[in-house]
Order: sequence, then structure tokens, then C-alpha cells
Amino acid sequence: MNSCLVSVIMPAYNVEKLISDSIESVLSQTYTNFELIVIDDCSKDQTVKVVESLILKDHRIKLVKNIKNKGVAETRNVGLDQAKGNVVAFLDSDDRWVENKLEKQCFGSIKYPKMSKLSSFKSFLYSSNS
Repeated sequence: MNSCLVSVIMPAYNVEKLISDSIESVLSQTYTNFELIVIDDCSKDQTVKVVESLILKDHRIKLVKNIKNKGVAETRNVGLDQAKGNVVAFLDSDDRWVENKLEKQCFGSIKYPKMSKLSSFKSFLYSSNS
């Protein structure tokens, strides 16, 4: 199943306090044949520095910087232009995945090769500290 390269597209804007957890949830996947494309949409905080520090730890992370702010939809399209995978997954920079999300997604694309889209379930966890 490792022949399925997944391009994970992550738009980012002013998420310096959240993006590490999002990226770590990708790096912790049980399925490891992926590239993570983080597209910074002209953040004014330290988002880029946080991503650059994580790039030093894992070669699968790539950083693309928009020259001007494009908004989340167009920023996702920038990521799609950079994607090399035969499967694409989107993750917002303030969200996290369970550790087997990509494994299930790739298995689905292999089991149902004629399917053009796969979706996944989203669960919400709330804490009293929010």
C-alpha cells in the first residue's frame, strides 16, 4: 500500500500557536508515504519560523510562501499546484488528525480505484480550558 503518495495540503495564516500540533498529527501518521505542503498566506506572526523549525526535523515537509494574501481557497489551490501525490488530503492548520487517517484514506483509494473522492469523518473534542 506504500505506493500511494499522499500530498497533504495545509494552508496557514497566523497560526503560530496551533500549527505545530497540526503538523505533528501528520508526522505521527501510521501511513508514512506522504508529502506535507504548508502554504503560508502572508502570516504576520511567527508561523513561518515554526514551520521552518519543523522542516529541519522532517524532509517530507515543504513550505510555500504566498507573495500576497490570497485567502484560504486560493491558497489551497497553490498547494494543489505543488502536489506530487496521486492522492490529496486537506488539513487546516488549526486541526489535527487521528494517527491512522491517511492509512484509511489510502486503503480506500486502492480498494475503490474508480472513486474520484473520499471523505472522512470529523469529530470535535472540547475541553473546559477552551
